[in-house]
Amino acid sequence: MALKDLWFTPAFEDAFPKGLYLIGEIAAVTEFSADRSAPKRQRLDFDRDGNGTGKRLWKATVTDPTGRGAKDSSFDITFVADVQPVPSAEEAVPGFIPIVLEGLQIKPKVAGSGEFKSMGFTIRATGIAGDTSGAKQAPANPGASRPAAEKAA
Repeated sequence: MALKDLWFTPAFEDAFPKGLYLIGEIAAVTEFSADRSAPKRQRLDFDRDGNGTGKRLWKATVTDPTGRGAKDSSFDITFVADVQPVPSAEEAVPGFIPIVLEGLQIKPKVAGSGEFKSMGFTIRATGIAGDTSGAKQAPANPGASRPAAEKAA
């Protein structure tokens, strides 16, 4: 079935009408290694067939105020970006930072096992609105791309 690997791209306001709150820090997603002494490697956005963006993966835990019950109110989001996204808003209450996702993608999946299966979602984004970490834009006036007239000055 062609819909197996289909990502939906809803508007943020449609998917999360009351917004989202970041809980804790955004951290790198690392690859598993059986060798405990091996250095940790950050996972890149590639599937088993080698398809993907090749960008780094970051994971964050968020809470949705419209969630129905404890099971649906908090979940993880994966960010696909070269640089770790940084929220620009201040904490609404200690430990909760309001965020708006950019480049939102949602894919349905089966969650649970055995007779306790339910509908779940894999949620990805490319960044956070208002982020100034460099995840979405190049640094201001980098030397290599500076016009020749400015270099000679």
